[in-house]
Amino acid sequence: MNHHGLDHLAIVVPSTEDALKIWRDRLGFPVVCSEVVNGGVIRLTHLDLGNTHLQLVEPLTPDHPLVGWLAEHGPGLHHFCFKVGDVGVAHGELIAAGLAPTTPLPHQGTQGKRALFLSNQSTQGVQVEITGR
Repeated sequence: MNHHGLDHLAIVVPSTEDALKIWRDRLGFPVVCSEVVNGGVIRLTHLDLGNTHLQLVEPLTPDHPLVGWLAEHGPGLHHFCFKVGDVGVAHGELIAAGLAPTTPLPHQGTQGKRALFLSNQSTQGVQVEITGR
């Protein structure tokens, strides 16, 4: 897969506002963007770390799978994400390399990007996402 480096590190949080008190207010990382995506079920907030972004991921509906993840793990690191030029092309390359995506089609990411997750069974339990156009 032809990737262009790290796009972001993602942490799941129960409250974006509470997380911003740490990452923005105490540590000084500026907010790049904050969007509610995928039909209003999740808020993605990006902070600029200088060489990559930190993505705060807040589930907004009680039935979102990350609500259960938070209950089991608490707030914390969830995944890292690589940049690619074209998610559709990368999707085919990943399948050819034996790295199965978790869904047959990409999902909506931030700022009009598309994204998809790899099955963590093919990455030794590490949650990996790719994003691009």
